[in-house]
Amino acid sequence: MENSNTTGRELQLSRLLNAPRELVWEVFTNPEHIKNWWGPNGFTNSIFKMDIRPGGEWDFIMHGPDGTDYKNHNIFKEIEKPGRIVYEHVSAPKHVTTITLEEQDGKTMLKWHMVFESKEQFEQVVKTFKADEGLKQNIARLENYISNKKDGSFKIQRTINARVEKVWLALTDKKAMKEWYFDVSAFEPESGFEFEFKGQGHKGEQYLHLCKILEAIPYKKISYSWRYDGHPGYSVVSFELLEEGDQTMVTLTHEGLDTFPENNADFAKESFAEGWTYLLGTALPKFAAL
Repeated sequence: MENSNTTGRELQLSRLLNAPRELVWEVFTNPEHIKNWWGPNGFTNSIFKMDIRPGGEWDFIMHGPDGTDYKNHNIFKEIEKPGRIVYEHVSAPKHVTTITLEEQDGKTMLKWHMVFESKEQFEQVVKTFKADEGLKQNIARLENYISNKKDGSFKIQRTINARVEKVWLALTDKKAMKEWYFDVSAFEPESGFEFEFKGQGHKGEQYLHLCKILEAIPYKKISYSWRYDGHPGYSVVSFELLEEGDQTMVTLTHEGLDTFPENNADFAKESFAEGWTYLLGTALPKFAAL
């Protein structure tokens, strides 16, 4: 595959995904996620190895809807988190696939590029196996998986007896946040700003939260990524404010909860629901009343 002329032997498709880039990266590189959406309609997967690093191997079997098994052996050539994956499909049909993820205002532009060994091989794959239609179905399954993961989000809405200016201050001022929320390292309501804080689990465990602001619209909305140092998973927290005279309607949405480890009770949806219910139902109203 050293021929630099790819004319007539490449397959390309782009799609704007309604999800942040880090979340798309997570479902692409975590075998517990990718096994659920990889391949055309009707296919399932058994993944035996997925070593996400240059030179790492990715071995799996795709189980067709007619019962046929397709063995796949791949070697990762380039890994640039969270924006680029290049792998060589060593088993037939041989090809090199490049996946690029570009951030676009909280969404992700996915670019999928496949280069086959020869024009003849490309034509056979497209005509015989309908690889072009299969790729479209694969990306559609990815979109569906991201947007319709079961029990993957929590939403709560509360009316706070305070003007929107004070509620916004509570959500974006470091000193105010410490009074009712968390003791954050620093905070600036600007897109791209990163901050961290520690939180305690049910048994006293300390979790370092790593966050990055994705969107900030003064007095209306702020959202940021939410993940844990040393643990897989990626989620997004959003606060939306609606001014109602001297009161403010606050809507909190936490998406991506099912990307966290299932074997840890601190990452269970019920745990998040308990925490957010206290924060919005008790802690924030108490602070706003001061």
